[in-house]
Formats: sequence, structure tokens, C-alpha cells
Amino acid sequence: MSEPAPDRSAVVNVSDACRHLLLSGSLQAKRTFPDMVTFDGDGGVDDVHGVEDIESPVRAPSLTMVDGSEKLPPLQALQHVEARAICLSRFAHHELMATELFAWALLRFKAAPLALRRGWLAALREEQEHLGLYLDRLAAHGAAFGDVPLSGYFWKLMPGVRQSSDPLRAFLCMQGLTLEQANLDFTMLYRDAFRDGGDSDSAAVLQRVHDDEIAHVRLAKVWLVRADDDAPSSVVNADDDDLRAYLAHVPFPLSAARAKGRRFEVGARKRAGLSTAFIEHVRSAKPYLRESST
Repeated sequence: MSEPAPDRSAVVNVSDACRHLLLSGSLQAKRTFPDMVTFDGDGGVDDVHGVEDIESPVRAPSLTMVDGSEKLPPLQALQHVEARAICLSRFAHHELMATELFAWALLRFKAAPLALRRGWLAALREEQEHLGLYLDRLAAHGAAFGDVPLSGYFWKLMPGVRQSSDPLRAFLCMQGLTLEQANLDFTMLYRDAFRDGGDSDSAAVLQRVHDDEIAHVRLAKVWLVRADDDAPSSVVNADDDDLRAYLAHVPFPLSAARAKGRRFEVGARKRAGLSTAFIEHVRSAKPYLRESST
């Protein structure tokens, strides 16, 4: 049974809002979040309700996730409405899964520092905005979300996070430093392809998503290399600490080879605060197994 909808005009506990988002199947519920939320405990620690690990989100039948997906259309095909709609639907679903995953993290890691949890909340709200922008563009093309099968690839990666010896850092590596780092490349590749195909409005959405992803990658990088979770002002200063921490915590089957696209955006990575060592490692990374399409 779905959780009762939180009142957007009231102050709602962030855990209640995230629980509702994950346990309500409708797209509208997943696009809606209270304007004002409170966090568990003054320091971001929830000693009363404990850890909550929702295995997978509740989805309406039209939003059912499937295994695998077809390849995206070639870039030159984006002059055609049908190809644009396929891409926009896929991108919208990535944003929906990201929204759910940040809600999952806010429930699972209630003892994480409050600054990190606030960062996740801000990212969740931005993912919802991105989802809405893609859905608007999809509608402008006369297509509906769900017409294209929705790959559950992101959620398929979660066992690796759960089985990690440090699930919080594994989540940061998966979400921020692999999936979102790769999107720094894909957003620019498809921005230009949509623009060249005559769809400047969709290109503008991809630019907006790219700009916001830089902050999401930065958030994951900063918190991955914290020397002491109980002392948020203490940051390790070695030039390659982000790379060493990533290699130690990235959950299988992910690797740095999944943290990039065929167009490699060095400038965006630098703006996200990634070290030169990390950037070059990702640039040269080769997959260690045959990886599924997202």
C-alpha cells in the first residue's frame, strides 16, 4: 500500500517524504516533494527509527522496469522525431531512477553528516526538475513516458552497494562518481546532437542537466575523501585521494570505464573538483568485463 501523500504546504520529516516517494507507484508522486522538510535529529543522526533499506521502488504498471535495453539511436538520427522521443524517454527514466536513489540514500544513511544529507536532498530536487524538463520535451514530440521500455539498470547495481564493507562510500562511487560523472560526457554529446538535428529546446535541457551534474559529482567527491565523517571540516588534501578512495570503494561490476562517454569532458570534471590523477585514470580506463547497455 502506498504511503499517504505528504502535505507540500506543511513541514514534513525528510524520511517520511522519501518513504512516500519510494513506496508510491505513480509518476506524479515521484515528481512531488514537500517544500519544507526537517531532518532526523539536530545533527542528522536518527537513533529512533534506525536504518531503512527499501529494496526497490514501487512502480505503477506503466513504469515497470525491465532488464536490458536497446541501443540508443545513432546521433545523426536525431533529426527525426521518433529517434528524439526514444532518447528523451531514456534520459527521463535516468532522472527518475536518480530521484529514487537519492531518496533511498536519505533513508538508508540517516547517520550520515547533515551537510551530506542536505546535499542529497538538493540533488533529489534537481533530479525531479530534470525529469520534468525531459517529460515536457517528450510531450512536445507527441510521445508519452513509458512508450519505450524502461531499463532498471541503475537499481540493478544496488546489490554491489549493499554488499560493500562501506555502503555509503560505495553509493557515492556508484551514483556521483560513476553514473553522474559519465553523464558529464553524455549530456554534451547529445546536446550537440539534438542541436544539430534541429531541436534546440531539448539541447537546452541537456545543457541544464550537465550544469547541475557538475555539482552532484563534486558532492560525491568531497564526501568520499573526508578523513573523518564526524569532522566535516577535515578533508584529505593529497592530490590523488579521490582516485584511491574510488578504487577502494567502487562497487562491482562498476569501474572507471563506466564513468565516461565517448566524448570526454575534462573541463567539467575539473570544475567538479576531480583530481588530475582521477581524470586521467577515467580517460584511459578499459572495461574489465562485458558491460550491459543502460
